[in-house]
Amino acid sequence: MRVNITDQRSPKFKVLSEDQIEMIYWAALEVLERTGGRVFHDEALDLFRQSDAVVTDGNRVRIPASMVERALKDYPGKITLARRDGKRTLHLEKDEVNFGTGSDCPFIYDRKTGQRRRYTFNDVAEAARIVDYLPKFDFFMSHGLVSDVPNPRTYDRHQFLAMVSNTTKPLILTSVDGEGLKDLYEMACLIRGSEEEFRINPLFIIYIEPSSPLNHTKDAVEKLLFSAEKGIPAIYTPCPSAGATAPATIAGMLVQDLAETFLGLVLSNLKKPGMPLIIGGVQTIMDMMTSTYSYGAPELALASAASTDISKWLGLPMFSTGGCSDSKTVDEQAAIEATLSLFTAMLSGASLIHDVGYLDSGLNGSLEMLVLCDEIIAMVKHIGRGVRVDEDSLALEVINRVGPGGQFLSEDHTLEHYRRDFWFPKLMDRSNVETWVAGGKKTLKERVEEKMNHILETHHPTPIDGTVMREMKKIIEKADKKAS
Repeated sequence: MRVNITDQRSPKFKVLSEDQIEMIYWAALEVLERTGGRVFHDEALDLFRQSDAVVTDGNRVRIPASMVERALKDYPGKITLARRDGKRTLHLEKDEVNFGTGSDCPFIYDRKTGQRRRYTFNDVAEAARIVDYLPKFDFFMSHGLVSDVPNPRTYDRHQFLAMVSNTTKPLILTSVDGEGLKDLYEMACLIRGSEEEFRINPLFIIYIEPSSPLNHTKDAVEKLLFSAEKGIPAIYTPCPSAGATAPATIAGMLVQDLAETFLGLVLSNLKKPGMPLIIGGVQTIMDMMTSTYSYGAPELALASAASTDISKWLGLPMFSTGGCSDSKTVDEQAAIEATLSLFTAMLSGASLIHDVGYLDSGLNGSLEMLVLCDEIIAMVKHIGRGVRVDEDSLALEVINRVGPGGQFLSEDHTLEHYRRDFWFPKLMDRSNVETWVAGGKKTLKERVEEKMNHILETHHPTPIDGTVMREMKKIIEKADKKAS
């Protein structure tokens, strides 16, 4: 027997030391005390005035460090989401990694004509069906922004219907405003059966984005306060752009990002302590050559991993980024950038890795990219398993039995571990050139397109109960009439 062994099988990637994390944390608290942020919501300002915060110049809020530290103690370090059928599958806790799409891309390449066009309700439905089928995706965001709706102010209700009707997996939603979130919540409670059941087994997380630098808009705050009231898990995160809406250093960007997040954290705690809150988001650079918000930059992977280090130190779940690209199509650049960001985010141990399937700096949602990234995620998850070192895996007996000049192919040990330990691709090609030629010399892109079309032709998720569907549509129709 060997004692006091450190069983460290999973490889890890850590960007920041504990000293560096503390420096960023203290700096963020300094920003809140000295600079503060603008809050554009009357109820929020009243909550701050009744607290130890300082409100000046109408809506400028400065928060003492003590309020942040008190609030941090009230937030859960673990959040669990359930599928449409109630099965609890999405666990947000330290080093539990989950992968999913992003939301609200305005454009898509039509899979039949190849033409770039606006994203539609049917496109969201197709993306949901693909994610529902692909085994390595753990949650679904809308991927695209529905454009064919009666009123842009009610897009979120229609988008939710397209999502929840076509996948049973847990969801992350966006909403127009607090009224939109209220309707989404009511629709989700119809599926769950009650508000109490939603609170225990939430179907969705709401994504809320303040506006960098240091602005908290009326709509963002409205959604945060409603989430706190109802116990809806919320992602409250800015999306700073280094050099444009944040300092041009990763450390400075992380400081500002954390200060913006902390203001929301304190506010939701003032409204109702203990709501499920997730931090993180997209931290990347403004490419000064092209003026784009880069989704393929190595700085995105580095900043995301650093932010994950901070979230673990704070004991809060992390919303990270991966599987995205600045490329305009599914090509070698897209594969390189997606793989780098997915691999880094997985090694960092982020709770939620989103934006899988983004192209063109977040403007274009690609169904083909979803299929390709499912294969990439499978590979990085396999690497994340690490190396097992124990009596069986050291294989001393089989090495001794085979001996010098022998072979391992016929050994039971080989058969057992071949089936259990080896990873085999579903899209990548490992055959010899003769087999590849005989099979039609298909490229990876062609194999991806074939699989995508096969999924859409054959996969249909479990339908929603007819009565629930009718009640959800009534909520949408009411919102459309009110907005018209």
